[in-house]
Amino acid sequence: MQHWYHLFPKNTGLSLFAWIAFCLLPFYFILRSSSLVEIVAGVIMIVLFFTTYRLAFIKKGWTVYVSVGIEIIISVGVTLYFGYVYFALFLAFFIGNIQNKAGFISLYVVHLVTTLAAVTIGFFIQEEIFYNQWPFIIICIIGVILLPFTMYNRNKREKLENQLEDANQKIAQLIVLEERERIARDLHDTLGQKLSLMGLKSELAGKLVDANPESAKNELADIHQTARTALKEVRELVSGMKGTRLKDELIRVRQLLEVAEITCEVEDDLKLWDAPLLIENVLSMSLKEAVTNVVKHSEATKCEIVMKQTPDKWTIRVIDNGVGIQDNHTFKGNGILGMKERLGFVNGSLSFDATNESTTILTIQVPRVIQQKEQEESN
Repeated sequence: MQHWYHLFPKNTGLSLFAWIAFCLLPFYFILRSSSLVEIVAGVIMIVLFFTTYRLAFIKKGWTVYVSVGIEIIISVGVTLYFGYVYFALFLAFFIGNIQNKAGFISLYVVHLVTTLAAVTIGFFIQEEIFYNQWPFIIICIIGVILLPFTMYNRNKREKLENQLEDANQKIAQLIVLEERERIARDLHDTLGQKLSLMGLKSELAGKLVDANPESAKNELADIHQTARTALKEVRELVSGMKGTRLKDELIRVRQLLEVAEITCEVEDDLKLWDAPLLIENVLSMSLKEAVTNVVKHSEATKCEIVMKQTPDKWTIRVIDNGVGIQDNHTFKGNGILGMKERLGFVNGSLSFDATNESTTILTIQVPRVIQQKEQEESN
């Protein structure tokens, strides 16, 4: 709402000059009276009306309805005694700003009934004055009927627009936050695997530097190549999401497991897979993180990867013979949380099964999307 000292309301659909005219006209109607007492009484009523009208904007609760009641009484009195009807427009504007629906309807009905009654009676007791301005009185009555609803709907729309603007700002902030989290997850998944590989190779090179210098040089060359690959992938992640095929990711996880001296067995039917690139990318990143966790935490000597496509889903199982699930916090790191969030984006799921203390089965599942080509063939 405007400040109390603002005299003319804004955004009413009427120009500032019209409001100035409505404020000055009552003095003209009053000064037409011959009695000094009538003029003084009229001026007091005008001052009281505007004072109550402006104070009503800063009042709350029941005092607002008392103020409007006083204004309605003054408006009716000025209409009947001086023939000035246009205070009704000020009241119509104020009632349109009432946010409480029950209060708005109640005041609207009371104001409309009293205005119509005052105008009707005024045509009999102030016949000459009312007939001289009857076109303006009709316009005033139309304003009394329409202006409150116009203001009520406008205020409601502005409130919704402000809420929408706030919501859009929050959405923009959430998008930025989600993008940061995505980049953090991808950097963790990408750099985590590469750094683990570089760490293992550097340890191996350290062991071989005296016993077999030539092999140590080869390992150092692999570390250099891995670092270059990691740098390249980081640049690709910054520019956008990188699509990774499962067959390419299998080569990398085999290499990682081999360097970690973990026997790798793969059972797959990738030749029959028809997963979209987005699904393959999610599954590839999840497989990468799962194998990285096996290397880092499981102390396993064997890892089996099983990939299946069924009519309703794609499934990847990573089975290792390591130490198993040690406690409830074992699988709550950034990598696992990132896998769950990424799989959740495609309605996938992640689950663990410890059949015994030395075997852990990590299962990744994503609902299968029926491709358009398959639909056409089935039809």
